[in-house]
Amino acid sequence: MTISFSQIPVTIRTPGQYAEFDNSLANKGLVRDITRVLLLGQRLSTGSAEPLVPVRVLSGDHAVALFGRGSMLAAMAYAFKEANEDSDLWAVPVADNAAGQAATGTVTIAGTATAAGTLLLYVGGVKVQAAVAVGALASAVAADLADAVGEMPDLPVTASATGAVVTLTARHKGETMNALDLRTTYWQGDAVPAGLTVTIAAPSGMSGGTGNPDVTTALAALGDVQYHHVITPWTDTANLAALEEELEDRWSATRQIEGQAWASVSGTHAALATIGSARNSEVISIMGAQRSPTPPWLWAAVYGAVAAYQLGIDPARPLQTLELPGILAPAEPDRFTRAERNLLLYDGVSTFMVAVDGTVSIERAITTYQVNAYNLPDPSYLDVETLATLSVLRSTLRARISQKFPRHKLADDGTRFGAGQAIVTPSIIRAELIALARAWEERGWVENLTAFKDQLVVERNADDPTRVDVVLPPDLVNQLRVFAALVQFRV
Repeated sequence: MTISFSQIPVTIRTPGQYAEFDNSLANKGLVRDITRVLLLGQRLSTGSAEPLVPVRVLSGDHAVALFGRGSMLAAMAYAFKEANEDSDLWAVPVADNAAGQAATGTVTIAGTATAAGTLLLYVGGVKVQAAVAVGALASAVAADLADAVGEMPDLPVTASATGAVVTLTARHKGETMNALDLRTTYWQGDAVPAGLTVTIAAPSGMSGGTGNPDVTTALAALGDVQYHHVITPWTDTANLAALEEELEDRWSATRQIEGQAWASVSGTHAALATIGSARNSEVISIMGAQRSPTPPWLWAAVYGAVAAYQLGIDPARPLQTLELPGILAPAEPDRFTRAERNLLLYDGVSTFMVAVDGTVSIERAITTYQVNAYNLPDPSYLDVETLATLSVLRSTLRARISQKFPRHKLADDGTRFGAGQAIVTPSIIRAELIALARAWEERGWVENLTAFKDQLVVERNADDPTRVDVVLPPDLVNQLRVFAALVQFRV
């Protein structure tokens, strides 16, 4: 008998009909896993979730209960779910750094209202409104504005008024909150009531925040669970370096639980270029938010949400032109020109576009990888789609080999084994890899299958007879980025 049974022994003598099942040929297509996303962020003590314990997030309201109303992490989860309700969302809630300081900002009101109106204050892009009566003094308006802030518990700040000055204090400690934008006008038609003037501390309105949490404590809680996408609100040098180190280790051949990280930074062109050019990692993408009213941690949440959803559909299809829902564009004078955005794309910073109606969409999503080990320009890991495609190629490769040859014996080519034997040879593996590459090609992930066949190497290891070594040469499909035409007209 040559058939390799797994459960039915050759020594059985008791009469009966015995049948076992083998699923090695059950799957005809490529096996894909659900996209799992991890949010990192700060919680408030009012939330029910325990710090540093990964928890699944089912909805925006669920996030509020888990992480506390007005918390950074609840806001990030809510924004994520608004942009992507299908990906499997998890979060690691992190407490504030006890040694940190909370950012503050002041809104100073002067004058006396000469007409009734509504005083507006945008806090992180969220509109706060205070009614203003004719003849209202600055101190009264300040008190009403502080009360209006207090009536909106989802805001990331608390407020108090002293005289004509409203002081806003971030609910969280840390330098990240220094990027919280404050302004009195945004949409066309917004105006300060007549007779009043409002002064907000520059440049964004908040300052003095110090001491972000240490991301390593959150990363230590992950174990060996794979998260295909990680979204972080912290972009200080130490936290970015720690996140890159962890993700690069997860990409290693011995761990194979890779993921991509998504972040955002607001600031001037010079500030964004400085941050981007100081990084050089293929595992993280940083979106330059400029001076948008929307906080950068919400930019990161939405950017990561859109990327996770779309790359889960097709990892090779470019993310360009995809809308970032809920994100407010910078005011028109604050938007970068095409030339300025092009420079950022050479500094490791992703860019966005703004439509005439203010809709924000991805222009080009890149990693921070810019140079090789010799500090020379290297575009091999420039685009985030490259990493996403490599990840799905590896996962489907592992699924195919482990499914087809789970308990096989290994023999040299030419071995005359009986039909039905659970034996594999290098040539059988080679044929399976070519079939797999054909499936990749059909899905538009690779091209040039003929070259793949010519360059594919499958051989038995010379020192370890239980091992097969493979050189797999997929030619990744590229993305259409630029169309250039020379119009040679005639008159």
